[in-house]
Amino acid sequence: MTVLDTPLTSGAATAARLLSEALPTGIGSFVDGGVLPGDGEPVVLTAAATGEEFATYRDAGDTVVEELLASSARGAQVWGAMNPFERAARLRAVSVAVAENAAQLAVLESATSGKPLRDTRVEAAKVAEMFGYYAGWADKLLGQTIPVPGDWFTYTRKVPWGVVTAVTPWNAPMFTGGWNSAAPLAAGNAVIVKPSEYTPVTTIRLAQIAYEAGLPAGVFNVAVGLGGTVGTQVTTDARVGKVSFIGSVGTGRRVAAAAAAAGKPVVLELGGKSANLVFADADLDRAADGAIAAVFSGAGQSCVAGSRLLVQRSVHDDFLDRVATRAEKLRLGDPLDPATEIGPIVTAPQYATVRSLVDAGISAGAARRTGAHLPGSLTGDLAGGRWVAPTLLAGVTPDNLLETTEVFGPVVGADAFDDEADAVRRANATPFGLAGAVWTADVSRAHRVAHAVNAGTFWINAYKTIHVAVPFGGFGDSGHGRSSGPGVLEEYTQTKAVWVPVQDAGAPFPSLGY
Repeated sequence: MTVLDTPLTSGAATAARLLSEALPTGIGSFVDGGVLPGDGEPVVLTAAATGEEFATYRDAGDTVVEELLASSARGAQVWGAMNPFERAARLRAVSVAVAENAAQLAVLESATSGKPLRDTRVEAAKVAEMFGYYAGWADKLLGQTIPVPGDWFTYTRKVPWGVVTAVTPWNAPMFTGGWNSAAPLAAGNAVIVKPSEYTPVTTIRLAQIAYEAGLPAGVFNVAVGLGGTVGTQVTTDARVGKVSFIGSVGTGRRVAAAAAAAGKPVVLELGGKSANLVFADADLDRAADGAIAAVFSGAGQSCVAGSRLLVQRSVHDDFLDRVATRAEKLRLGDPLDPATEIGPIVTAPQYATVRSLVDAGISAGAARRTGAHLPGSLTGDLAGGRWVAPTLLAGVTPDNLLETTEVFGPVVGADAFDDEADAVRRANATPFGLAGAVWTADVSRAHRVAHAVNAGTFWINAYKTIHVAVPFGGFGDSGHGRSSGPGVLEEYTQTKAVWVPVQDAGAPFPSLGY
């Protein structure tokens, strides 16, 4: 694939050309180092920035899925039997290869999903970092020796599940494809990534790069197609040992229930409705910058988006003015323009959802301070895209559905709180528990609030910083299990206990009973 030095323009023609350069055989499941076209229901892809169709492919179908599952089972045998130092070396090679192809991955992601190039460039570099980080863990999965009564030498080993299926979402396909494959690969598993049917392209290319860098055939496969067909098959088949899922609460629960019925444990990373708490003693300019980054980066299509802005009453109006001023200066435009800060909504169904929720929130009493719906400044081909301007709504009270409903768009609902207890109560008044933040100059308050708010990730005087070395996951409806950090290797291994008798020859066989 060629990355042009001259500026590109988003739209069907550019997306189709970049796609054909990256995947000359077209879109299909990646199996044993090659792309297999499906024979199921057609799926149409459109450019989010313009609304134009740029590709059609077919759901994998039973024959391709069976071939993929058999390939993954074979790959698990080869990869699991490999010396962990060799696995580490090959994952380091994948990290290097992703870094070398980061520019083309970023452009491909931007063209086919509508994410701004300034974001996808960062994400491509992060994917390379993920494989490098977990390569460092691949040869350090340690067991224990455990003293027990009697004449025994007892120890444990970490054993991979075999095949792990990772179901990833449309909002960050390349990033989550790396995030949910590097760790299980380091633990000795083969991986099947099932990307969203809306955004399969960069996941296929990522698997292709990993294969070319030295991963054996079948170790990193990609299942392309619809959730109700391909997704169900690769999360419930007997050859799959464990499942990870990133997506909405409703879909996640259905996947978890189906996997559980088939005896598969599941790691769930679901939605969020994160509270961003601003106290009167905070650095308000810094907090306003943080509030912008918290919800408008990625056009708000982020599970950790700070979509509830709760501000101490004495500075509420002043602070919202600062946020509104900044929001109105954000640049919407062509995702392939490096200066673009806000891109379109990736999928048509989500675009309709965002617009509907904004209208419902305003009807319920929220006041629009800025934004909402299609910006009039976008003309030409971009006028047909799925655009929502950065939107700040004031007066989003607890009885407004925007207080508890995840919008997953560039929309933040603001309201005032009176004191610390009120702020914490409001922050915890949703079933979600993924993320949150507090802005304050009081160190003691910062730690009290961080402790009191129900969230798997919490920032103090910052927002939306994550790293593969740090555990990430949610409480409550935001899911369970962690998808990063050293501890995630526990998610992707099982512990085997081994007992060795050490008594003298001829002695009675030792027993502890059961």
